[in-house]
Amino acid sequence: MWAHYLYIKLSVMLFCFYVTSHCSPSCELRRQFHLNGVHKSGDVILGGLFEVHYTSVFPELTFTSEPQHLKCQGFDPPGFRHAMTMAFAVEEINQNSDFLPNVTLGYSLYDNCATLVTGFSAALSMASGQEDKFLLRDDCTGTKSVLGIVGDSFSTFTIATSDVIGLFRLPLVSYFATCSCLSNRQKFPSFFRTIPSDAFQVQAMIQILKRFGWRWAGLLVSDDDYGLHVARSFPSDLAQAYGGCLAYTEVLPWGEDQAELSRIVNVMKKSTARVVIVFAHQIHMIQLMKEVVVQNVTGLQWIASEAWTTATVLQTPQLMPYLGGALGIAIRRGEIPGLKDFLSKLQLNFFDDRTGNDMMIEFWEHTFECRFAPAPAEWLKAGGALCTGHEDLQNIDTEFLDVSNLRPEYNVYKAVYALAHALGQLLRCEPGRGPFSGNSCATLHTLEPWQLMYYLENINFTTSFGDEVSFDENGDALPAYDVMNWMVLPDGEIAVQNVGVVKKSAFKGEEMTLDEDKIFWNFQFKGAPVSVCSVSCPPGTRMAQKKGEPVCCFDCIPCSDGKISNTTDSMDCSVCPEDFWSSPARDQCVPKKTEFLSYHEPLGICLTTASLLGAFICALVFGIFTYHRSTPLVRANNSEMSFLLLVSLKLCFLCSLLFIGRPRLWTCQLRHAAFGISFVLCVSCILVKTMVVLAVFKASKPGGGATLKWFGALQQRGTVFALTSVQAVICVAWLVSASPTPHKNIKYHNDKIVYECVVGSTMGFAVLLGYIGLLALLSFMLAFLARNLPDNFNEAKLITFSMLMFCAVWVAFVPAYVNSPGKYADAVEVFAILASSFGLLVALFGPKCYIILLRPERNTKKAIMGRGINT
Repeated sequence: MWAHYLYIKLSVMLFCFYVTSHCSPSCELRRQFHLNGVHKSGDVILGGLFEVHYTSVFPELTFTSEPQHLKCQGFDPPGFRHAMTMAFAVEEINQNSDFLPNVTLGYSLYDNCATLVTGFSAALSMASGQEDKFLLRDDCTGTKSVLGIVGDSFSTFTIATSDVIGLFRLPLVSYFATCSCLSNRQKFPSFFRTIPSDAFQVQAMIQILKRFGWRWAGLLVSDDDYGLHVARSFPSDLAQAYGGCLAYTEVLPWGEDQAELSRIVNVMKKSTARVVIVFAHQIHMIQLMKEVVVQNVTGLQWIASEAWTTATVLQTPQLMPYLGGALGIAIRRGEIPGLKDFLSKLQLNFFDDRTGNDMMIEFWEHTFECRFAPAPAEWLKAGGALCTGHEDLQNIDTEFLDVSNLRPEYNVYKAVYALAHALGQLLRCEPGRGPFSGNSCATLHTLEPWQLMYYLENINFTTSFGDEVSFDENGDALPAYDVMNWMVLPDGEIAVQNVGVVKKSAFKGEEMTLDEDKIFWNFQFKGAPVSVCSVSCPPGTRMAQKKGEPVCCFDCIPCSDGKISNTTDSMDCSVCPEDFWSSPARDQCVPKKTEFLSYHEPLGICLTTASLLGAFICALVFGIFTYHRSTPLVRANNSEMSFLLLVSLKLCFLCSLLFIGRPRLWTCQLRHAAFGISFVLCVSCILVKTMVVLAVFKASKPGGGATLKWFGALQQRGTVFALTSVQAVICVAWLVSASPTPHKNIKYHNDKIVYECVVGSTMGFAVLLGYIGLLALLSFMLAFLARNLPDNFNEAKLITFSMLMFCAVWVAFVPAYVNSPGKYADAVEVFAILASSFGLLVALFGPKCYIILLRPERNTKKAIMGRGINT
């Protein structure tokens, strides 16, 4: 709150400066801040903000003109190396006469002391200038002392600074601020950065999670803009890109809040998530790991953000049992040729004049543990050495000269070159073809920051290391990160090794390359851990989210019959096509089983055998009767009608074969027609035989001889033909109007297709059966009336018995047929055909064959006339 209060207070001071500049012909600086810095003069000045100290003490602000002295504490050599990298880049550009011909770059590099108000004060100083007074032109404009700033290092600091610096349209190119909120072009119109935003870092982490199948993770973030913006976006991005979710999200406190840290570590310990993602700063991890060690929380896979991926302070033997195997996103490492030589010879570049170079002086005193004259008396009394300015950096072991892992420095280097390329394009503008009002160009003497910003938005160049540098519409550079792995080498040494790259190019889009063979896993099985809330649902099941739990906590529900899922973690089961059914594993659709009365199944074999046997018996009886056609028994039995009856019975047996086998159009049309005509022919023959019996009996009475003339051979044939023709007409009419057709029935069984013949017209089928029944009933009635005739005319008894069986079979057939599904309906009909045919064959021809074959002594005219057997 104190820092934000100072921020508001300084904004008011800036406003006062603005009002003063509009109310007088000159501007007077109302406040000067004595900041640690390093300066170099030039035609164009570039500013820089770097964290060279850990902390600062800011004085009480007043509206007096007294200079405000800022006291910074805790010198940081890597931070100073960042600042000197900018100095090196400027020197390198100046030495290239073709880059900015006739233009010399200068710089003003300031220390933000890791404090918002300090960095903010430095930025305002660079935007407004440090001179006590400078004259304004008539149009109330004036060239600022700095045309572009490289910095700041913290997202929160950069947000505050860019919010105000944007009013000046002064380009601010950060090398370390990653908050995705800074991509808001309306709020931060002059902000650029050479480090990817956290939005891409989040995507890079999600790609790592996806590569190893980690759907269930915990998230720890710092209590600032850097962490809180990630906390707001990470869950939705993770769910959308990969279907993963967070087991917990915790905010790491600033300072030594032991109770809160203990609670957070306890949450991590109890959670089933084995992956922990940390978007926080180095200081947060130091405090967190103390509690992790206390509670001995091992077996976690850590994912580090760029803020602490390469933190050497955490790479200790005490912490490696916990942090070993960590994967992290690191700022892209680069090579800067000549930087080490430049750093090792700094005294040759800076110590001819030490005025205004307080930051350089402090670095020298810190590195060589000496003091420049006049040194404090306490220092001299304690035996401290005096600095000469000619000490040799190459003779001392200092972290400052370590250029083996240039990451922030590489971003600083790219930021300076981005500003220089923009300036070069601006100076190469051809008059009359410029981008500004009236196609004008900017000139070095009238150059305004917003003009430089115009060109900065359109730069595109490639570094000597091979990385492409350009800015999108939000001021973000093409993102690239290194994937790092914390490992313990065989000799016990600790190393952070590069195992991959995540980057985005203008042409290929986003891509990640990862060398998994190089990754060190800190687990007994030496492989990637499993971190899921619920095990993936295999094919054949669907995911059903557990009520009140995150989306990646679910149950696996088997697909219901007729539905499948053929992918892992399917949300729904898809319905199989009509002719297909789900496999037993429910992972694929297979063709449905087909069902019909087949020749290959036991039932079909039995019916086929019975049908052929019946036809064979008919042929056999036909042969017996033909062979014994001259015997009294055959001759007295109306042999012509008997032969025709045997033929019709054989047709009845054979027509049953049409009901067996897969239904086809021709079999469906032929089976009922053949069945109907064959049985009408059979029953017609029986009816004529019965009528002949009655006629013969009547003719045996006095005066009845004339009756036989109506039952001669020709009349009998005509009657049979006429009655059969009626059935043929019925069949033709049925086939023409509504022919039976094959049909795939899926109503009987969900997993089967029952092939059957649909009768087409139920009325036609009913008329066909009714006509057969009518003739059978008429034959039965006539035979029943003739059953008591004298023995010599008593074939009517056999006809009565046979027709009784025939009618009984077909009366039972109707309900059985209606209630039998699929192939069983065909089986019932075949059985009815065979039963009735066998009944007629046995009842009518069984006794006769018995006499012909086994009792030939009874096959005589005397025996027939005397005994009356079947005469």
